[in-house]
Amino acid sequence: MSESEVQSLGETEVPIELDLSEPELEARRERITEFIASAVDDAGAEGAVLGLSGGIDSTLTAYLAVEALGADGLRGLVMPSEVNTDENMSDAERVAEDLGIEYDVIGIGPIVEAFADAYPEGTDDRMALGNVRVRARGVLNYFVANAESRIVLGTGNRSEALTGYFTKYGDQAVDCNPIGNLYKRQVRQLAHHLGVPEDLVTKDPSAEMWEGQTDEEEMGLTYDLLDAILVLHVDGPLSASATAETLGVSADSIGRVEELVARSRHKRSMPPAPEDDWF
Repeated sequence: MSESEVQSLGETEVPIELDLSEPELEARRERITEFIASAVDDAGAEGAVLGLSGGIDSTLTAYLAVEALGADGLRGLVMPSEVNTDENMSDAERVAEDLGIEYDVIGIGPIVEAFADAYPEGTDDRMALGNVRVRARGVLNYFVANAESRIVLGTGNRSEALTGYFTKYGDQAVDCNPIGNLYKRQVRQLAHHLGVPEDLVTKDPSAEMWEGQTDEEEMGLTYDLLDAILVLHVDGPLSASATAETLGVSADSIGRVEELVARSRHKRSMPPAPEDDWF
């Protein structure tokens, strides 16, 4: 899908329900930092591990975690592969250095190659290989967490959770999601509030599953439009037709979001098991 095909709101304003006031942002900041500190304490852990991608989600989570735990309480992992841009990896290290946290750079290319070589049939399926990359990062997060008595912080937001825009047992193989109650637009708002550099706040989001991949092109929707549909229709009271009319977008855009939510339901629940009378 080309950039011109990505559906957006155009000149339509995003519904006010998405925008948080300064007092609300400060309340979220306080609530999330308390949540992180409690998650570490409840686990009897020494701190937390966080995979740093250079994107806004991991960057905001890092800022909040350092507030909650101090720089010594957070260990960063930068995990590049052949599909990562140098800019993203540079941004990831820059975040760690700006916050004064210790971090390690661990290339996942050999790990992914080992999995690909181990599969007898071989594959060049970019989605399958992309998911291996994400899961490899998750395994490394837990390897370091277990070795250092830490918990793993996730970077998922509400927009990704509702649409299933994450790898099952990959980037959501975590102990908690500190920003999991924020829509993507609110992630950017809170990042602004905390003083995250503007170029990191506004950069194009990417799961870095394959070269040149961006979230919005893969979904076919901008995050602003996605968030608006989630707030009004999926989480909110409006019908599909009323949402389309309110936002001035096509019914296809609403249907696309409904499809993403429905197809990813399995990602938001425990694996199913047969029901028994005695259970």
